[in-house]
Amino acid sequence: MDALEIARWQFGITTVYHFMMVPLTIGLGLVVAVLETVWVRTGKVEFLRMTKFWGKLFLINFIMGVATGIVQEFQFGMAWSEYSRFVGDVFGAPLAMEALLAFFVESTFLGLWIFSWKLLRPGLHLAALWIAVIGSAVSAYFIIVANSWMQHPVGVKVVDGRPVMTDAWAVFTNNTALVAVPHTILGALGVAGGFLLGIAWYHLWRRRHDGIDTVEVAQEGTARGKQRVVVGEAVGVAGRDRTDHAVWLKSLRIGAVVAMISFAGTAITGDLQGKLMFEQQPMKMAAAEAACHDGTSFSVLSVGNLGSKDCSDVAAVIEIPGLLSFLAHNDFTTNIQGVNSLQDQYRKAYGTAVPDNPIYGDRAGQAINYVPVMEVTYWGFRAMIGFGGLAALAALIALVITRKGTVPESRWLMRLAVLGIFAPFGANAAGWIFTEMGRQPFVVAPNPAMAGSVDQVFMFTAAAVSPGVTAGEILTSLIVLTLLYAALMVVEVRLLVTYIRGGVASAMPELAETAQKHDGGPHDGGDGTGGGGAEKPADDVLAFAY
Repeated sequence: MDALEIARWQFGITTVYHFMMVPLTIGLGLVVAVLETVWVRTGKVEFLRMTKFWGKLFLINFIMGVATGIVQEFQFGMAWSEYSRFVGDVFGAPLAMEALLAFFVESTFLGLWIFSWKLLRPGLHLAALWIAVIGSAVSAYFIIVANSWMQHPVGVKVVDGRPVMTDAWAVFTNNTALVAVPHTILGALGVAGGFLLGIAWYHLWRRRHDGIDTVEVAQEGTARGKQRVVVGEAVGVAGRDRTDHAVWLKSLRIGAVVAMISFAGTAITGDLQGKLMFEQQPMKMAAAEAACHDGTSFSVLSVGNLGSKDCSDVAAVIEIPGLLSFLAHNDFTTNIQGVNSLQDQYRKAYGTAVPDNPIYGDRAGQAINYVPVMEVTYWGFRAMIGFGGLAALAALIALVITRKGTVPESRWLMRLAVLGIFAPFGANAAGWIFTEMGRQPFVVAPNPAMAGSVDQVFMFTAAAVSPGVTAGEILTSLIVLTLLYAALMVVEVRLLVTYIRGGVASAMPELAETAQKHDGGPHDGGDGTGGGGAEKPADDVLAFAY
């Protein structure tokens, strides 16, 4: 294999793996902050338990996200030094602000939140969490600003063949970034919503399976024939009381509402993002629709060889007339250029072959195909929408099914709900892969508005890989990093599964103390949050957090 292909696989594997943790960190952090806010304002103990349980899962994921994110910086220098040299003058500002400002604020105040449950007043403790969560969102903003510049370079001039930032405001307010940020945040909330829904469903099912909660049919009175849930308690079992039922039912319903709202939000922001892509990267959107020829119709389903260079073997089976024009321009008549027309335009503008330059090595002179891998863009685009819609539909069904206060006893429904956790993850991953793969063969895509300008900026991916690194060296690092990430995945999954199965008691070991049976308000010690709490078991890995 070519060093470029191996480097792309390496970056793709590590980035997608890391990105699985990013939306859960952002989305779950926001949810936990809201839960603690409700607890501080109301004193309801179920919201305290929800804060601590979901907060512990948030911390596990956050730690693993940090560990896997560090590798990204390593790869920029090792495998993509030419890319780093080319974009360094622009990327330096947002990446430095992400690391030195946003991430430091985020991690500092998250540490304060972890260790100060008994040291700070409830309001100050809550403020520490909100600052950390806002820091996560700001951190995401800076990363998206950097990535959006790769999608749509602005605010620069070319000096000695390299882009140099001349307008920081243009870079930080890039319209690509301003649309991508809310789209990403809403997608993260969708992940958090599905996470809450699936896990809460599992625990409500366990309570029914263990006979703690039952469903009875009224035999008399005005409610005769109607079902009602009888909430019980497991005597002598930590945390399996009536409050535990409220924890899971409210978590499920909050998760379902968040999932549905986030899907609606991502649909709106995704439409705005798509319209920008039609302007800024028309080839990406043409490939996403398998639109080989100019027209107005949207392909619901196309068949044939999506990998053909001119997509001559692709045929639309189901089309909706006018819809493609609506997605691009909000009308049904504007003609949209297809892959073949755009291929000719790109060849005229950027050449038909890889430039004869030493940085390209053996790739110099090879023909350039400006059509991204359509199997990835076409199905990735549909997987993004499909998984997101499936998660929203599942959330709506869950709200209907649980309107009486619990879940059915069906084991297969429980398993389906747990598997549903992965749907919003799939939507986020598919969207990210579509966005990055659709930019090929550019690592920095050209800005159509700068066509013909002396400050036109673009960079072929073939020029971005480190010239001094051999295929064997990159392959070795790919194998090592993949094995390392596999080990980290085992650790994270085991930690998450352990604490999820343990329920609230796994995040609040003090509930095992039979002496503390009453529920209390914020930081009064009644639920193990104030002074006099029981000592945490030594084998509780993250007991230090509370």
